[in-house]
Amino acid sequence: MDFSKFQAFGKNVSASFTPFAARTQQYVKERLGQSDDKTQLPPDYIELEKRVDALKKVHQKMLSVTSNFSHEGYDYPQNLSESFNDLGRTVSEKVQLLSSATSPAEAQAALTAPPSAKPQPKTFNHAIARAALASSQILQQQNSSGNEDPLATALEKYALAEERVGEARLAQDSQIQSRFLAGWSTTLNTNLMFATRARKSVENSRLLLDAAKAKAKNPGWHLPGQAAPQHDGHEDEIQSEEARVEIEQAEDEFVGQTEEAVGVMKNVLDTPEPLRNLADLIAAQLEYHKKAYEILSELAPVVDGLQVEQEASYRKSRDGGSA
Repeated sequence: MDFSKFQAFGKNVSASFTPFAARTQQYVKERLGQSDDKTQLPPDYIELEKRVDALKKVHQKMLSVTSNFSHEGYDYPQNLSESFNDLGRTVSEKVQLLSSATSPAEAQAALTAPPSAKPQPKTFNHAIARAALASSQILQQQNSSGNEDPLATALEKYALAEERVGEARLAQDSQIQSRFLAGWSTTLNTNLMFATRARKSVENSRLLLDAAKAKAKNPGWHLPGQAAPQHDGHEDEIQSEEARVEIEQAEDEFVGQTEEAVGVMKNVLDTPEPLRNLADLIAAQLEYHKKAYEILSELAPVVDGLQVEQEASYRKSRDGGSA
């Protein structure tokens, strides 16, 4: 066996392990209150850390709520039970099939027609649409007068409108997923993660610096498991010079890591992406509510007209009966 190679391997392992051991020992000493000389980070750096932590909390809090836009049924009633046939076709398709039905049996067949595609969306608006259409047909099936039932007609029109509102809501959700959730998730899981790693590097370099200072102050300092070294005067001078060089190198590393972390944190804090993503979220919601308003604005006067006609007919029948 080549003993020199084994020694070289041992030195390499020791070189890589020693910084970790030094950081760990310094960390433990600080946690136990056994280290009084702790290198302080610049006030501006600490302020940046606080702002980054605040930004991270904001992202976590907002995403904990807005992530629901990724789930289609976030507003779907939990206690609602719909059958496979209920979800088989769109309200528009069912209305089209019903319009060509010439008998109650054909109307029922239209309502229970086999699905033409994937199950229909489970949103609150779609559920209202399906319930309104089914209610309309219940009234129509029991209407033997041959006259149009105004409530049934209104319910059918309401069903069609609510389905359109539901589709607008799904379009809103899709926009929010791609323009807000994706952006904020990237900031949280990538940009802020880079900042966390940079800050960790600063902390590691700070621990190494303080460990080097502690070692210089206490020549008897040694890693756990190592015997305390014995030196004469000349060796002490050499050790003192080595300690000075080690401290200077640790200081340079600490300063470099701090400057890099400052740059990373400033970049995270200054990027316009989160605000741009928020503007996109608001725009998607605004577009949805505008469409919902337009759809219901078209429907309202139609239903009002049916209501006025029914009321006039009702009064006429009462007046005729009293005469």
